[in-house]
Amino acid sequence: MTAETETQPTAGSCCSSTGSCHGGGAADAVEVGVTTVYKVSGMTCGHCEGAVTAEVSALPGVTSVKAVAATGEVTVVSTTALDAEAVRAAVDEAGYELVGA
Repeated sequence: MTAETETQPTAGSCCSSTGSCHGGGAADAVEVGVTTVYKVSGMTCGHCEGAVTAEVSALPGVTSVKAVAATGEVTVVSTTALDAEAVRAAVDEAGYELVGA
């Protein structure tokens, strides 16, 4: 199971990058990319989360990974949509199984 969403930059905010509400400068830009949630079976602990995170993080274009053993979900933010087979290979390399994709 995967879900993809595209993150768009948000409009300006009253707060500056220093946390001040009186800076008058442009707000920090939100990272733009594709967020995909993958389902991975076999993760049971923090070590499992770390192993999956390390392998998926090494894929080209990946900017962040958050693996949660309790739900089996791995949320990946990347600059462009990732090839499902590349993600599957990374998860396999970590010792787990990508479900559904």
